[in-house]
Amino acid sequence: MSNGSTTSQQLQQHLMAFVRGFGLHQPNVTPCGQSIAVGEAYILFELSQVAQLPQSDLVVKLRLAKSTVSRMLNIMQKRGWLRREKHSKDQRAWVWSLTPDGERLASQIAIAREQKFLHLLSKIPEAEIPAVLSALQTLVTATKVEEVN
Repeated sequence: MSNGSTTSQQLQQHLMAFVRGFGLHQPNVTPCGQSIAVGEAYILFELSQVAQLPQSDLVVKLRLAKSTVSRMLNIMQKRGWLRREKHSKDQRAWVWSLTPDGERLASQIAIAREQKFLHLLSKIPEAEIPAVLSALQTLVTATKVEEVN
């Protein structure tokens, strides 16, 4: 077995263990323990960062199919977390924003996420934190797909 193959297998094993350990394999619970689909939590996060966001931007940011994002947005709107309006520059498109209930839920998830990450950081030796952050940034860069802006 070649060194590249062995390294690839090690990367796979470590990433799969991380996914399980972090809870990313549970589609209806966030890694910070909130009972909401992970994709919905991402939408709440993205919309909490701006006043409004076009649906097309959410498709790009989430790297999901248009139909998947549309379905999630409509479900979240029915739950009272989101509202939509016609885009001011393109009447065929929608822009989405959080309702007060959506803002409360986004805030609750943000607090739980912060607690989860503080707990995770507390288990990493302080001297190793820069290396962990650097390795994660390298993985993010390696997985990035060129985004159209």
